[in-house]
Amino acid sequence: MSVREEHCSPAGPALTIGPGLSIGYGSVLAESTDAIALGKGVHYLLARNGRGKTTLLKTLVGLINPINGNYSISGETQFIGDELSFDRELSSRLVFKSLIPVNRQEEAFSLADKLELDVSKSYGALSFGNRKKVGLVVGEFNIDPDLASVVLFDEPFTGLDTLARECFISHWAETSDKAARLVSCHPDFDEMEMPSAVMISEGRIFKGGDGRQTWGEFKSLLN
Repeated sequence: MSVREEHCSPAGPALTIGPGLSIGYGSVLAESTDAIALGKGVHYLLARNGRGKTTLLKTLVGLINPINGNYSISGETQFIGDELSFDRELSSRLVFKSLIPVNRQEEAFSLADKLELDVSKSYGALSFGNRKKVGLVVGEFNIDPDLASVVLFDEPFTGLDTLARECFISHWAETSDKAARLVSCHPDFDEMEMPSAVMISEGRIFKGGDGRQTWGEFKSLLN
């Protein structure tokens, strides 16, 4: 039996994975060994390819039923996948004006400028990395800043250069009071700080680290 609870709490956004939550497609791909509680801020989801990162995210957002166990979410939930795309003929400017609430468009264009994204170009003329930026900006500015939010990102850094990655990390830090973010990623440098991480290794889902780890220290734990 599986249970998913979603509610809002004045204490802020939170995601709790119960002990024994098992995920997969028919057979168990991975199972949590202990309760995992995630509050506001950025938490990284780390695993080697094929170990269940995307499956866990889709389970938590309700796209896939868990095989067993339960979890709870406090806050508005969003899933930002790695294959978000738009009409190739539209400029990024038109995509933003069409899909981002009017009261957040100025912020969105400001972040796009920091990301060195040419919003006048058609989406189809952009490089893979710049197309990725468009999707992330649209997703980010559809998060309601007046509500506690739990946001699940699937491989947001794929195709991004260091500047873009650092821009998003900085933006997340500035908006951490209202959002709990769980970010699936494969970092490309050992010094990247990861004060909070959920790991999947050898069929186990567990919380890793003591708040001071880097990717270089975490990756040796993954099998």
